[in-house]
Formats: sequence, structure tokens, C-alpha cells
Amino acid sequence: MSGGRLLRLSSPTGTTRVAGIIGDPVRHSLSPPLHNAGFAAAGLDWVYVAFPVPPGAGTEAVAAMRTLGIEGLSVTMPHKGDVIAVLDRLTPAARQLAAVNTIVRNGGDLVGHNTDGDGLIDALRSGPEGDPAGRRVLVLGAGATARAVCLALAGAGASEVGVVGRRPEAIADAVALCGGRGRAATIDATGEADLIINATPVGMGTPSAGRLPFDLDPEQLGPGQAVVDLIYHPLATDLVVAARGRGAQASNGLGMLVHQAARQFTLWTGVPAPLEAMSAAARQALRPQ
Repeated sequence: MSGGRLLRLSSPTGTTRVAGIIGDPVRHSLSPPLHNAGFAAAGLDWVYVAFPVPPGAGTEAVAAMRTLGIEGLSVTMPHKGDVIAVLDRLTPAARQLAAVNTIVRNGGDLVGHNTDGDGLIDALRSGPEGDPAGRRVLVLGAGATARAVCLALAGAGASEVGVVGRRPEAIADAVALCGGRGRAATIDATGEADLIINATPVGMGTPSAGRLPFDLDPEQLGPGQAVVDLIYHPLATDLVVAARGRGAQASNGLGMLVHQAARQFTLWTGVPAPLEAMSAAARQALRPQ
């Protein structure tokens, strides 16, 4: 990193290995600066690019991996489910979630992974929130991200995983991924939780005038609790600000973003991810220009 700008180790050549992200939209994705900073820090002749792929064309993009020799892909909306049809194998987590966020070339096979949930657990364990094992967790939301979070929390040994949502069938699906540790919950259970995780989009982007997920009452938050808002733009959401104002430990979703990407990095390259460089690149990319 020089002069406030991210630099690649060198210009791509005919031997440079290629990874990328497919989705719609992807033009503002943080993944290219994050992964390219990682490749440079690790001294790898790799490059990571964004491929805008419209809805319905995800399987064609994955098939092109074989033709073009692309080593790995990150997969974001709306393709996380569609791409499964053209993969050779899935990891257990990807199969349970019916969602893939990472594709790895393994010899002649394309293998689908899901690093989202494990990325959150890595972020918790390396951050001030600490290990979720033995703790009561409340997950706000029951969508695709929440489902990955629920599966990972149960696997990490959370004592209880309560799920708050609006659609009973979605709540039931998320709870089922927790085994015997899951239960349907309401927002009134906030005060009983050791760890609260917001997996909804409430608070993303422009200021939301103090609106909190499921109209959470900040008075239920306090010292001894940890709050993680999986949103990272803005870095300090209304939920993070409210939690800190009540004395709770609060973090945004940048840690999960970096750690799930770090797992992708290692799956593709076989090299430990340079977390510090990747995190710095993500933070720089989020700074106002």
C-alpha cells in the first residue's frame, strides 16, 4: 500500500491465475480490492475481478470456469442457489444450506463451498465478542445469511439459537439448521441473549432515522451483551450506535466479510490468508473518496 492506494505486486501476465466474483450487482463489491490486496501481500501471481452476471446466467458463468481456466469464484446474489446444478460436489454446509458462495477448482471438479457462517465464527473468536460456545444467541432475520449463521452457531456450540423473523416457514427452516439448539423467538427475547446478530438489511446504506430491526427496543440492551450487525456500510449502523450507547459491546459486519473471504483465499491458493492486509484494504475501500 503506497500513497493511500492499493497496489498489485505486478501487472497480470499470461501465467497469472484468475479468480473473481459473479453476481448482480457487483460493480461496488469490496471483494476485488480485498482479495487483490491479499494476493499482493502473499506474493502470489493472482488477480481477482468482478464479473457482472445477470439473473438466470449463473450456470453459464460457472461453466465458463472450465473453458477459461478460472481458478475460483465468489458467488453472490442472485446465483447462490442456481449454480449448484452445474457443480460436481458440495461441502456439507453448502448442501445443507442449498447455497454456495465459493467455487473451488479441484483437479477436474468444481466444488461448491459456503464460507459465510464459518467466517462469522472466525470473526467472533478473533474479536472482542469471543467464542459463541455455551452462549445464548438471538439471530435477527431468517433469510439466506441468517440460515448460514444459524448452522454455524449450532456447530460452534452455542447453547441456544433464537430466530426472529416475519415468515413462519423461513423461521422454521432456520431453526431446523440448529438441531436441538434452535427455537423460534420474538424481539422481546433481546434482553435474555448474550449475543445478538442482525442478519437483516435494516440499517444498510443511507441513514434509517434510528429504525432498528424488528423495532428492537434499545432499553433491552446493556453491559455484558454483544451485538454484531452484519451490515458494514455504514460502519456504524443505528443498531451499533444504540448498543454502544447502552454499554453493550457492538461490532459491524466487516469482520465476517474479511474472514469469509480469507477462507475463500486459502481454499483457492492453499496459502494462509494475510488477514491484516485484506482488512486494511476493505476499510480503505469503504472510506469516503
